[in-house]
Amino acid sequence: MGLLDILFGRSKAVPPNLDQLFALPSAAITLDTAAGYRATGSGSVCFKAAEGGGFSTLRAEVDKLLALDGDKFTSHTDSYGFTWLVRETSPDDLEGLVTDLHAVNTSLVDAGFGTSLLCTLVAFTNGTKSLGLVYLYKRGSWYPFVPVGPDRRDNATELQIKSVIGTDLPFEPDLSRWFPIYGAPGL
Repeated sequence: MGLLDILFGRSKAVPPNLDQLFALPSAAITLDTAAGYRATGSGSVCFKAAEGGGFSTLRAEVDKLLALDGDKFTSHTDSYGFTWLVRETSPDDLEGLVTDLHAVNTSLVDAGFGTSLLCTLVAFTNGTKSLGLVYLYKRGSWYPFVPVGPDRRDNATELQIKSVIGTDLPFEPDLSRWFPIYGAPGL
């Protein structure tokens, strides 16, 4: 970080620590035993699509990689222009889901598109409520998101989830960064 960055209040972005995703399966055990939330088998990677042929080629390669396993991969673009690459597996294959999401993230980072990554979301449910555990690349941290309506969330449950698995995953300390992701695929 240079002098101008300090003067203008800019900070250097935290590089994505993609290996944080591999901590999720052990945290999921704690989440299940302590709060009754189980993985649904749905996960997604959210990024801002870049323009140009390089990104199109990379996107085609990611599509091929994920299609190798039974065409359980889909792509959605939300109303903000972000692309969601969604991976569906069986609920008991959380390790496989995390590995596939990590492969997509690594492909994007290795191709120079790491700054385009927004988050990775892995969906859970307790039978009545949906829960998304969200990894923020630029912050290197996790947070829970519990939607309970089109524009409503359950903050109390989110804080409860943090207290249950807060030692298993590095949670985002700034609650104002726990952004709502209404309509995210899988929730």
